[in-house]
Amino acid sequence: MRYILKKIIFLLLTVLVALTINFLLPRLMPGDPIGVMISKNQVRISEETIEALETAYGINEDENLLIQYIKYIKRVVTGDFGVSTSYYPSKVIDIIKTALPWTLGIVGASLVISFFIGTLTGMYSAWRRKSVLGNILTSLGLFFQSFPYFWIALVLLFFFAFKLQWFPLSGPYSASAEPGIDRIISIIHHSILPILANVIISTGGWLLLMRNNMINVISEDYIDFAVAKGLKDRVVIKNYITGNAILPSFTAITMSLGYVIGGNVFTEIIFSYPGLGFILYQSVISLDYKLMETCFLFITITILVINFIADLLYAILDPRIRTGNE
Repeated sequence: MRYILKKIIFLLLTVLVALTINFLLPRLMPGDPIGVMISKNQVRISEETIEALETAYGINEDENLLIQYIKYIKRVVTGDFGVSTSYYPSKVIDIIKTALPWTLGIVGASLVISFFIGTLTGMYSAWRRKSVLGNILTSLGLFFQSFPYFWIALVLLFFFAFKLQWFPLSGPYSASAEPGIDRIISIIHHSILPILANVIISTGGWLLLMRNNMINVISEDYIDFAVAKGLKDRVVIKNYITGNAILPSFTAITMSLGYVIGGNVFTEIIFSYPGLGFILYQSVISLDYKLMETCFLFITITILVINFIADLLYAILDPRIRTGNE
């Protein structure tokens, strides 16, 4: 119970700090949303018009920073995140609701696929680390992990979408696809290259993590004893190694699930996907305070809550964590 209470207090303090930083960062940036709008349109407007725009967008730069902070906390508690300046008159919460499914679909699917492929190949390369195939798998994991994501994405886009024209160049689905089964097929077709690019880059990390974990567990005396008893490799791996070796990977996958909500900015920009990453990028370049704050807040709270759940589950899986004993 003490362990859970300590984690809850730490979560609440972290959320408060995250809220404060989330409020201050956009306001420390040079410029303001209205100024960005005026410079983009290159028009001259009067002070009265600027004040009217500030009122319409819910921006009041003349207010004391403390008053703005109090209003910001009230909006967070009540769930009123205001109106976006870059997508006016759309509400911020509606924009996020629209973008979230695209992010979950692309980045979430990539994470699940890469985790299972990387974990399974990591188990094999650790158990058969002296074999040719085991060394090849490890080398491939290091090789692809060293490439920047955007380079792999651009190469796939150039060859498979532009040259061979097997896949579309951009967008979440074809404009000509009718709602229903045609739309679903089009969405899957458009998602293959973004998912493939993510899987190629991230699989190596899961492979190396699981391989290192398994090698550490394999070196334990109880594994030598199990092998000396004449148990089959399948039994040793399943009953003696996997459960202990996968615990660090379990922590990593839960933390990664939090980052899934943030989307992949490079993925969504290169492939023109209207996910949270792309929305966040647009809000930054437009100095859309409310949308920027809400995106950061949504991502941060999700990561903190998922990490909190991971700590609780990890304590259930490993009693040493909650007791504090070796």
